[in-house]
Amino acid sequence: MQIREATDADWASIWPFFHEITAAGETFAYPTDLDEPTGRAMWMVRPPGHVVVAVNRSGLVLGTANMYANKMGPGSHIASGSFMVDPKHQGRGVGGALCRYLLGWSREQGFRGVQFNAVAASNTHAVHLYESLGFEVMTTIPEGFHHPTLGYVGLHIMYVKLEASEES
Repeated sequence: MQIREATDADWASIWPFFHEITAAGETFAYPTDLDEPTGRAMWMVRPPGHVVVAVNRSGLVLGTANMYANKMGPGSHIASGSFMVDPKHQGRGVGGALCRYLLGWSREQGFRGVQFNAVAASNTHAVHLYESLGFEVMTTIPEGFHHPTLGYVGLHIMYVKLEASEES
């Protein structure tokens, strides 16, 4: 598996699983009826943000991540991001590789930490992955996520502090 910067041409491979995942409404706090142009605008963040794809040896897109400053101004020293793995390729380490990439990119860009603003508590695979990479649940908003079959579940805010750089 290789992780590389996403190109505009990659969107054609991202959109089918992006649409499947958002329409299911089980993991992302995105509208379930997103159309393609709106989804593209939300996911394909522009610099200074960064979008990558994980591809196999044949160049097949297995997953994607975007990353950016969590907030502007006085909050711009904390990064954030999101990950989507094509359901056909889940359970193969793609999400972990993308998350490790985000952590490395965030360090290189001089961010002091990474905050995930909306991790559905019911998304236990993601929660365990993030915790295995050093993230902590800072708080949980009770009933902050409306899961289509589980009803109202908690919504975690998760954070990991990055090692301070020499410039910090």
